[in-house]
Amino acid sequence: MSKGQFAQPCNNPHLPQLYLETYGCQMNVADSEIVVSIMRENGYAVTSQIGQADIILINTCSVRENAEQRIWRRLAALKKTKETKPDLLVGIIGCMAERLKEKLLENETGVDLVIGPDAYRDLPNLISTALTGQKAVNVMLSREEMYGDIPPVYQDTNTVSAFVTIMRGCNNRCSYCVVPFTRGIERSKDPKMILADVQRLSLLGFKEVTLIGQNVDSYRWRTRGAKNSIDFARLLDVVAASVPTLRIRFSTSHPKDMSDAVLHTMASYPNICKHIHLPVQSGSTRILKLMNRGYSREWYMDRISAIRTILPECSVTTDIIAGFCTETEEDHQDTLSLMQWTGFDFAYMFKYSERPGTIAASDLEDDVPEAVKGSRLNDIITLQNSLSVESKSKDLNRIVEVLVEGKSKRSDQDLFGRTSQNKVVVFPRGNNNIGDLVKVKINAYTAATLLGKE
Repeated sequence: MSKGQFAQPCNNPHLPQLYLETYGCQMNVADSEIVVSIMRENGYAVTSQIGQADIILINTCSVRENAEQRIWRRLAALKKTKETKPDLLVGIIGCMAERLKEKLLENETGVDLVIGPDAYRDLPNLISTALTGQKAVNVMLSREEMYGDIPPVYQDTNTVSAFVTIMRGCNNRCSYCVVPFTRGIERSKDPKMILADVQRLSLLGFKEVTLIGQNVDSYRWRTRGAKNSIDFARLLDVVAASVPTLRIRFSTSHPKDMSDAVLHTMASYPNICKHIHLPVQSGSTRILKLMNRGYSREWYMDRISAIRTILPECSVTTDIIAGFCTETEEDHQDTLSLMQWTGFDFAYMFKYSERPGTIAASDLEDDVPEAVKGSRLNDIITLQNSLSVESKSKDLNRIVEVLVEGKSKRSDQDLFGRTSQNKVVVFPRGNNNIGDLVKVKINAYTAATLLGKE
């Protein structure tokens, strides 16, 4: 297997130039690294200057309506660019391409190519078709595609952190979610390939890897004829043991699949970061059932109790949806009380937006008024801000280990990085560099950031 590479601007004006924009989740970031690899192998160079581009690819997200609206606005702007550069090709790739398919070619959007998440190997052929003036589409989903043999081209030349995809797709049918329809069924990557990916990143100088998938806890690999399968707890054990100097993270976990075995594995290795992203979505068992989440409020609380017992220093972050179908004030209060009980360190918080093609769109009425959704979301945000402050206050006067990721946005004299618990720390630069592990004493905090000094 080839080593990964780093994307660098190319000064060869004779090579066609690719400009790539990525929206959405970590999976999209990892997919973009695969796309760049495929394009470079087929004679394209990567440019950071959109004006130099011969082809623009936009890797898209469909999880929420506002994510798609951003892409429509972007396409409107690119359409004007194409008017001054008629040979420019514009392609939509990823989840929005999979969801809307040929509709993206309608109404003079300016789109020339539409490529789903499992069709990136076909990019060279699709581009050849588009260069003849025809529209090109491939949105076929796969039961096997993992891109395991394609070395990614890393976009971050700081060599600090990188993503390793361990599985693709999702077998859950959460009623609000488009992912099963845009990403296909679950399939897990060969653990030997995963181990090779992680070890390669270590040799390249990376300090941290994040194992990613739509639901990492459902990872399962069984070789033909083998009696026992490798589950996520075992995979985590093997990876952490193979690269003891490399920080290991993972995302995202599903509450119904989060096992004690994973927690015990995390506790056994100091290089596995003590942070779990465990989306709850709602604190109401009734709403969770309508969401088809596969667990109750009590089950979720049991998982949190297990985390607190086995990993007392572990931070927990979450996702919360306000105003799902039929949500009452009592359901909303259940969410607030669960947030208070858990004490989340951070949360991604959204108003429910109906996604076409989902179970909720066909079977449930989006009957919570927008004003009520907004009010409830404000309640959730206000509470989470206070919980985040409370979480940060517990780190006051502690000495924490920080992996330096870059310079602070506010001052070149300060650096920022993250703790094992995924908390951002800002501190004076001193003699430290990006990629260093630094012991920092926390002396102040905000709701979003810890502040400290060596």
